[in-house]
Amino acid sequence: MAVVKIFAFALILVGCSTNQVDSTEATMNTIDLLSDDSTTVLLDQKKSIVEDSILHKLNLVDVQMLNSAIRVDLKYTGTDNFMKMKLYERIDKAYLQKDVAHRLSRCQDFLSSIDTTLHLLVYDALRPVSVQWKMWRALDSIPPARRGFYVSNPRNKSVHNYGAAVDLTICDSNGTPLDMGAEFDDFNEIAYPSKESQFLASGQLTKQQVENRKLLRKVMRTEGFRNLPTEWWHFNACSRLDAAAKYTLIEIEP
Repeated sequence: MAVVKIFAFALILVGCSTNQVDSTEATMNTIDLLSDDSTTVLLDQKKSIVEDSILHKLNLVDVQMLNSAIRVDLKYTGTDNFMKMKLYERIDKAYLQKDVAHRLSRCQDFLSSIDTTLHLLVYDALRPVSVQWKMWRALDSIPPARRGFYVSNPRNKSVHNYGAAVDLTICDSNGTPLDMGAEFDDFNEIAYPSKESQFLASGQLTKQQVENRKLLRKVMRTEGFRNLPTEWWHFNACSRLDAAAKYTLIEIEP
């Protein structure tokens, strides 16, 4: 599909139907006529209207709007990440393609059927290419061929860039993540699902830690999500080629 550069009003006017545009503009004009005493609130309302229209156009859905049992802790909205810096300026919710979000919702339903106290906890979902570049450059001490094990080369794009991949774990009812034996965005081999047997045999991973990872994979596989062999937390809803054929590439933040 064609790459979409997201420029708020232009995208709304070009992409929405006549009725949608008229409705959005009418709402904005109504807001403009209200008291100046509420300027900040009104600007926020305008911003929300614009963002909702953009997300509707791109077929992106806030996963918590589909299933409130899913928990979200977006690591790149703050400094609790491997770069120790805020990467998202506007994204503050876990957005996925509509069909992918529905699949993730059904994964939560399956997890709830196993244990009602357990929840999926999303660390990252939609990730624009512009943010992918920041991550790629932050790891410039690693040769490009190996760097791709941890962050997809933005030249080749990532399934995250289409809103069709999710980074997540499982947490309890208090929001405490299950022990996976390695933290999110751990670049060491102990985070590799492909080497769990090796680390279990050496005692560097416990049986419970491996079982927790297996539970996450079991839940995600019920809806066809595929785990990366080097990241216990990363799951693709489809291949990169399928994502490029089905979805819009998100270059910058909506």
